[in-house]
Amino acid sequence: MTIETTLSGFCTMPSGKTRFAPLLLLCLLAGPVHAFGFGDVVKKARTLAESQYQAPPAIPAFLKNLPYEDYQKIRFRPEESLWQQGKSRFQIMMMPAGQYYTYPVALNQVDLQGSHPITFDKSVFNYPDQALAKRIPADLGYAGFKLTYPLEGPGIRNQFLVFGGASYFRGVARDQRFGLSARGIAVDTGLSSGEEFPGFVEFWLERPAANSDHMRLYGLLNGPSITGAYRFDVFPGDTTRIDVTAELFFRNDIEQLGLAPLTSMFYYGENSVRPVGEWRPQVHDSDGLLIHDGKTGEWLWRPLINPTNLKLSYHHVPQVSGFGLIQRDTAFHQFQDSEAGYQQRPSAWVKAKGDWGPGKVVLVEIPTDAETNDNIVAFWKPDQAIQAGKQYRLEYSLSFGGPSVAGHPGGQAANTFIGDGDRIGGGETEGGYRIIVDFAGGELGELPADAAVVSKVSGGESVEVLEHFVEYVPESGHWRLSMLARPAPQATMELRAYLELKGKVLTETWTYSLPPGTGLRANQR
Repeated sequence: MTIETTLSGFCTMPSGKTRFAPLLLLCLLAGPVHAFGFGDVVKKARTLAESQYQAPPAIPAFLKNLPYEDYQKIRFRPEESLWQQGKSRFQIMMMPAGQYYTYPVALNQVDLQGSHPITFDKSVFNYPDQALAKRIPADLGYAGFKLTYPLEGPGIRNQFLVFGGASYFRGVARDQRFGLSARGIAVDTGLSSGEEFPGFVEFWLERPAANSDHMRLYGLLNGPSITGAYRFDVFPGDTTRIDVTAELFFRNDIEQLGLAPLTSMFYYGENSVRPVGEWRPQVHDSDGLLIHDGKTGEWLWRPLINPTNLKLSYHHVPQVSGFGLIQRDTAFHQFQDSEAGYQQRPSAWVKAKGDWGPGKVVLVEIPTDAETNDNIVAFWKPDQAIQAGKQYRLEYSLSFGGPSVAGHPGGQAANTFIGDGDRIGGGETEGGYRIIVDFAGGELGELPADAAVVSKVSGGESVEVLEHFVEYVPESGHWRLSMLARPAPQATMELRAYLELKGKVLTETWTYSLPPGTGLRANQR
C-alpha cells in the first residue's frame, strides 16, 4: 500500500480486486491522493541542504552520562505500542534517549489524512527509580523506534527492525538475534581526516492495513556535508527485505562517500590467533565480505581479520550486482557461547537496483581488543567525484537473513585456517604461512571423491606461492585447498584462489589480505 500515490491500499487488494464494494464509487471519484509521500521528504532534504548545518539539540548531560546498566533498565511498556489498538501486525515501540542515543528524533505517523506528530510521553517507559523518572523532561523526545511483527506466529510480538543512533538501523529475520547494523550513509569512514556521522533527524511511519505483511516509512537525514531523503519498504519474514530509495544532496565535497554501508564486529575467528585468556573458539558477528560482479558473474569471498593497524581494502567491481557481510558459521559448537548466540547473528546483503556505475566495494577493518566494538565496515564508493551542490539518487534492496541470503549458487569457502609454514603439518619454510581453505556447495557436492579438481592460486606483489594442491576430505565432505606461501619480510600477503574442473570454475574466488605482525607465526609472538 502506498498513501503517496493512491487509495489502492484502502480500495483494492494486491491482486487489483475491490476490497470494499460500498466504497467503490468513492474510490473512483477520489482519484490519486497525495496526503504525504516521498516527494515531501525530498523537498525537505533539498531545502535543508541549502541552509547551513545545525546540529540537533542534545539531550541533558545526566542522560548522556547515565550508566549502561541504568539505561538498560528503562523499559518501554509494550501495551503502549503504536497501532496496537488497531490490531495491526506491525506495531511501534519507542526508544528512550540516553547513553549512545544523544539527541531526540521527530516521529510522525502517516494516514489518509496526512502526517501527524507522535507526541513524546515519558509515561510509556518504566524507569529504574522515581528519582530518574522525575528528571526526564516532559518534552524530551524519543531516540528512535523498534518495529515488531509476529515472525513466530500470531500473538507474538517479535522485534525485527530498529532505527536508533545516527543513521544506524538493525534487522533480523525469523529465529535470529540482532548483530550487524546497516547505515543510511557513511562519510569519510577510515580516512585520517576523521569520519562524519550524519543522522536521521525525522521519521514518518505509514500506517499499514491491519492484515498487511509489509509497511513503508520515510527518513530525513542531516549532517555537516550531506542531507538525504529515504524511503524504506519493509517486508519481514524468513528473510527480512528492505527496499531502499534515497535522494542525497551535498553541502560539501566528500572524499569518500560510502553508499549502502554495513557495520559489523570481528574479534577473532578460525583464521586468527585466539586472544590470551579466551576460551571460546570464535567471536564475531560476521566472518566475511561477499561481492558479486554483475558484469563478469564472479563471486568473491574475503574472510575478515582483526588487524593490528587500521586496514582499508578497495575491491574494484566493473558492475556491482551486490555485496554483503555474511555470517557463514551458524553452528553452536563454532562459538560455544550460550549467552551471545553468535551462531544466530544475521547476514546482510545489498542488491543494487539499476546500474550504479563504476566504483569499489570498500572494506574497513579496525583493530579491536573487545567484542563490544563494531570494527568492520563495508560500503560502495562510486568513482565519480562527490561535489557540493550536486544530487545523487540510489536504489537497492537490503536483506537480513541466513548465510544464503545472497542467493550464491556455487561452491563456497566454508573454512579458512592459517598457521606457521615452518612446523610439522605446515611445512619447512621459514617466514612462510600454511593456508587451508575448505570449499563446499554447488557442483562440488555432486562430484566423486577422485574427481580431478584443481586449484588456481595467485599471489600479489612480494608474495611467493610455493605450493598448492586439492584433496577431498570425507570426514567433513569438503574439498580442501592447501597452500604454502611466503611474503617478503614486513609485506602484506595477498592471495587469490578458486577451484575448477576441466576448465570450468566450480567456486567463488577466495581472496585474502594478511598484514605482517599477526602472531600467526611462532617468531612473531
